[in-house]
Amino acid sequence: MSQADPNIASANPQKQRRGFNRLWHAALYSLAGLKAAWAGTPAFRLEVLLFTLMLPVAFYLGKTWVEIAFLLSTGVLLMVVELLNTAIETAIDRISLELHPLSGMAKDLGSAAVFVASCYTALVWGLAACSHFFSVF
Repeated sequence: MSQADPNIASANPQKQRRGFNRLWHAALYSLAGLKAAWAGTPAFRLEVLLFTLMLPVAFYLGKTWVEIAFLLSTGVLLMVVELLNTAIETAIDRISLELHPLSGMAKDLGSAAVFVASCYTALVWGLAACSHFFSVF
């Protein structure tokens, strides 16, 4: 197993932290990321709003805690994918704002991931609603 480059570790103070100190700082960085997503990503704000609306509906549609958790997990998945898509777009823009086929492809793939997660969320919720209201399943 190869050793990490010591220059990288010294350039990033987070890599030198251990235990709860590292966990604490990682949590602070995560909160900063959520704050940045909230402030700079309208799609993330919309997904948080929709998730807030989904919470009580999940308890209405779900018959067991597993069904409720499954319904809510689709919303969490959608938010996670949106955060990753935003991270990809931000990294690409940091590298260069110049139009490049690979940059476009990376952004398109991130967008496609959000689309797939959105379709999956809609499908699961649609089937749950049909099951609840029409006893289809």
